[in-house]
Amino acid sequence: MELSAPNNICANCGKGEDSDNSLKFCTACKLVKYCSRDCQIAHRPQHKKACKKRVAELHDEKLFADPSPREECPICLQPHPHDADKSVFKSCCGKIICLGCIYAMHMSEKGKYLCPFCRTPKASSGEEEDKRVKKLAESNHPYAFYDLAGEYQYGLRGVPQDHQKANELWLKAGELGCHEAYHNLGNSCRQGRGVVMDEKKAKHYYELAAMMGNVRARINLGTLEGQAGNHHRAMKHMMIAARAGYKNALDRVKNGFVLGAVTKEEYANTLRAYQKAQDDMRSDAREKAAALNMNRT
Repeated sequence: MELSAPNNICANCGKGEDSDNSLKFCTACKLVKYCSRDCQIAHRPQHKKACKKRVAELHDEKLFADPSPREECPICLQPHPHDADKSVFKSCCGKIICLGCIYAMHMSEKGKYLCPFCRTPKASSGEEEDKRVKKLAESNHPYAFYDLAGEYQYGLRGVPQDHQKANELWLKAGELGCHEAYHNLGNSCRQGRGVVMDEKKAKHYYELAAMMGNVRARINLGTLEGQAGNHHRAMKHMMIAARAGYKNALDRVKNGFVLGAVTKEEYANTLRAYQKAQDDMRSDAREKAAALNMNRT
């Protein structure tokens, strides 16, 4: 087993740190320093095992950390619901608005389809909507690329269906900060949709989405870990998604508790966090919109 060298000497040759801080950390694990690339290469066989172990630990620390608070609706300032069909991307201003606020606007402006944020009328045609989205894409708006990917996924607005093109646009949207795009890209890799089927790549994109707060990606990761026999890791994913207020995940945590894979304390803490997250996302306007089965207009 390798013992980590003091951080003021080269792990290979023992050269001390100069006044100009000439030693450089191993970029992967940050456990040891080297005075040169040659020393790093020479020390690699001895360091490789400890390095890979620490890299895995750092990855898991990030992967299993609770994500940042969910993005809020810019009108009511409540966290967006987890179901994508309960919020609307507005191409006029680039805002994502919950159906509760869409409902409230319809009630106050009957007969008018105005954006609750910028009060711009709804696009009069698919061509106008496409033009608005592409204008937002010019400014690197992540959800504009996500929206354009949907055109190619389903062949909408006169665009031919092209899964490969949709994947390219989802990758761009994900890199710009859209977690749902990474989730969809993971699905494409898992299902072989526009790409060669690759579960390892699917897991990579699910992890990126999950670390950005996507609960469906958490569910997929938990499922993959469970199938691999890693039940403890699977339940960790499910508990994170449940604490964010996702019912599907809570049901799986409950099953895990019944089967003994989740402790009583873990289940109780998860349940309390779930209820709080649900309360934070609930409003009268959202419930009225749901009761009317309001569509995403």
